[in-house]
Amino acid sequence: MKKEDVFSRYSRQIFIDEIGVAGQRKIMKAKILVVGAGGLGSPVIQYLSAAGIGTLGVADFDIVELHNLNRQVIHNEKSVGESKVKSALRFIKSLNHHIHCNPIEEKIDDANVEEIIAEYDLVVDGSDNFKSRYLINDACVKLGKPLVYGSILGFSGQVAVFNYEGSKNLRDLFPEPPVEENLPDCDSLGVLGSLPGIVGSMMAHLTLKTVSDLPLNLNQLTLIDTWNWRFQTIDF
Repeated sequence: MKKEDVFSRYSRQIFIDEIGVAGQRKIMKAKILVVGAGGLGSPVIQYLSAAGIGTLGVADFDIVELHNLNRQVIHNEKSVGESKVKSALRFIKSLNHHIHCNPIEEKIDDANVEEIIAEYDLVVDGSDNFKSRYLINDACVKLGKPLVYGSILGFSGQVAVFNYEGSKNLRDLFPEPPVEENLPDCDSLGVLGSLPGIVGSMMAHLTLKTVSDLPLNLNQLTLIDTWNWRFQTIDF
């Protein structure tokens, strides 16, 4: 991309004093792994692509289903039956063809998690189960990778930045995962389609602040209650 095209495309970010040209260069050099191309992953992928993240890895082993479309906004009706990774990469290229994409069409597990994460600067966890969240968290701690965390259910969500510049991680907040068989989930209780857009956008925002070296409130969990429209933070 020509220099003038770069400036024109990202000018509204560059005009921010705290970002400027130096911050945009950091964004364009960043290598980010997004785990999950679903409800949370969709807005994360959307806004990181728009912002000009240099390398974007997308990991998901699922296919697009019709019931995904109320909230997984990077997919469309033509994507139904297709792998979420293929659909996500097509979206990324249609939005910003300069993004370098790494498709990872496999389930992240004990055998591959460290190898997959190792090449990235930061991981964004948009997974939908506690086993994956703790697996990803523990690998990030071991490899020294910052982790942007988010979760949603019904009208509620949570976001946090873990393991960044010596900050705490998921196990410092919740030492052990709960028994998943006893937990409600979006499949059984549902989720309002705009909620992952709110939470995922916050995750993308935290990611961009992290890679731009902007100030962050660490060791803090943000609780989002869109039923009562209340946002609160918990220090841990």
